[in-house]
Amino acid sequence: MSVIDMFVGLQTGLSADQDIREEIRKVVQSLEQTAREILILLQGVHQEAGIKDIPTKCVKAREHFNTVKVHLASLQMKFPSEQYYKYHEQWRFVLQRLVFLASFLVYLESETLVTREAVSQILGIEFEREKGFHLDIEDYLSGVLNLASELSRLAVNSVTAGDYTRPIRISTFINELDFGFRLLNLKNDSLRKRYDGLKYDVKKIEEVVYDLSIRGLMKDQPTLTAEK
Repeated sequence: MSVIDMFVGLQTGLSADQDIREEIRKVVQSLEQTAREILILLQGVHQEAGIKDIPTKCVKAREHFNTVKVHLASLQMKFPSEQYYKYHEQWRFVLQRLVFLASFLVYLESETLVTREAVSQILGIEFEREKGFHLDIEDYLSGVLNLASELSRLAVNSVTAGDYTRPIRISTFINELDFGFRLLNLKNDSLRKRYDGLKYDVKKIEEVVYDLSIRGLMKDQPTLTAEK
């Protein structure tokens, strides 16, 4: 094979790879648009009226995740399954955002932490790496860390809306989340940096709860919590 023939063959391979990346990019753009729509919908809970109408917003968000499933099913068809990590960086960010949105949705519904298995089901992708297009553990953890920031904001806005028990429940949840992350030996630099931000969310929520305490607004907490 001549040098020219060799490089012609290399160019053919490069062109094929570029075509795949372009097809992936188009689907990722659609995923990003749907993610923005879900985010706008769920962030409505930060408004006083939204806090009082959380169930309706959760139902609508669930409907949007059906669109997410369609896009992710399309994405899986754009490349060979064994090349998942070759192209992973192209959808990593939007997948982490979708994990955050799914975890926020589940928290609003049940005030619990969504499992990686449950997120995989919500997104319509695999849980186990061996089965192809799956939810990577680090992507799941990154999305969950973003949830902490959103809940610290919700704690503040709940007080503004007159919901004085929600910040206390959020504080309990975030402290449990923080303890869980302390059990992990994080090697990923990006994850470690995001985890460092969790302590600020914990502190912010603790300040909200402390303020409620000194203002005497926690006196009805046991009754209201039982009615949740």
